Amino acid sequence: MIPAKRPAAQPVRWQQSWREAVTDAGELLDLLGLAAHADSLLAAADTGFALRVPRGFVARMRHGDPRDPLLLQVLPQAAELGAAPGYTHDAVGDLAARAANGVLHKYHGRALLIATGSCAINCRYCFRRHFPYAQQTAAANHWDEALAWLRSDTSISEVILSGGDPLALATPKLVELSQALAAMPHVRRLRIHSRLPIVLPERIDREFTAWLAQLPLQRVLVVHANHANEIDASVEQACAALRAAGVTLLNQSVLLRGINDSVAALGALSERLFECGVLPYYLHLLDRVHGAAHFEVEPAQALAIVDGLRATLPGYLVPRLVREVAGAPCKTPVEHGAAMAQRDGIE
Repeated sequence: MIPAKRPAAQPVRWQQSWREAVTDAGELLDLLGLAAHADSLLAAADTGFALRVPRGFVARMRHGDPRDPLLLQVLPQAAELGAAPGYTHDAVGDLAARAANGVLHKYHGRALLIATGSCAINCRYCFRRHFPYAQQTAAANHWDEALAWLRSDTSISEVILSGGDPLALATPKLVELSQALAAMPHVRRLRIHSRLPIVLPERIDREFTAWLAQLPLQRVLVVHANHANEIDASVEQACAALRAAGVTLLNQSVLLRGINDSVAALGALSERLFECGVLPYYLHLLDRVHGAAHFEVEPAQALAIVDGLRATLPGYLVPRLVREVAGAPCKTPVEHGAAMAQRDGIE
């Protein structure tokens, strides 16, 4: 007698993985065998920025290691509670750049839509950790105000989706937006900035890639990985699906003390990204948002690291070191002379 075939296992939908994220710091430490370190690792009071991390991302953390570079990106720590000179709630001048509800206009030819305030992971260094998403979301009222502004400014050739994380939106919502954008003759490119292909690769499902494949705009997706350990086989598969849909893949990282502040760590990240068909794009100096000062790497050290990358990697694998300066017309390249001036207090 031939045994009956077992039904194929159904893939876990990304929404389920989202709902099952770890939101309790004690549980996170228990999962990693670090419960005994709770007193030394955790903030003693509410930092005002909730913990949230998908379980698939937790699975990539090193068990028993309180200095794991993935853990330190998401774990609320006492250092977040102290005030630091020069650190503010709006580190990059987003509120001053508001052009319409949920629309930021900082740079010529580009407009950024705050698509949603939701994100699958709360990174402790996030420059929008204090952003008033409830009042500033472009998706409100079927994108009406944001789309009206985009139609009115024909200098905009590229629309950037940001958040939160724009891929927190269901694909039909993204379809609704993209149909309206494609009807604007002056809009040629759609750029999406998302951490989800890294932290929740299940989001890159067939419905999503089918939408991207048929989209009549140039498509760029900028993922956000800070360390090579963030990239496992599931992330590699998600990147392959995106490339197959005709998407150009770039990566941006933030230089973070104790996490990726070495030539070895960033070199390994660039190599791993390229294995997945992703080009390193930007390496950001930390945005000085309140609660993140313990992550800062000094510009002189950052430049030394980038020099080390240039000495060991092909040029196309070396990300450009930049910082965002409120009111500047573009991302500001960090160069040796400027870094020395800042160190000496000239700026």
